[in-house]
Amino acid sequence: MKPEKPKQLNSYARYSSLATQMAVIIGGGCYGGYKLDQYFRNTTPVYTIILSLVSIAIALYLVLKDFIKPDQKK
Repeated sequence: MKPEKPKQLNSYARYSSLATQMAVIIGGGCYGGYKLDQYFRNTTPVYTIILSLVSIAIALYLVLKDFIKPDQKK
């Protein structure tokens, strides 16, 4: 059987939006940490490291939560 076209497009849109969401979260965390390091004039980028790791953890949590969530259209 031939796969349905709308289902493929729906899946593509879902995963591309997850990738965009991850990029925005991680990029925002890194940028925020960078700006905090500039503001406090840190020689070691402490805030950049901490906020980038926290933003990666948040992004992974949101993506895994979406993957584990059961499909509602069964």
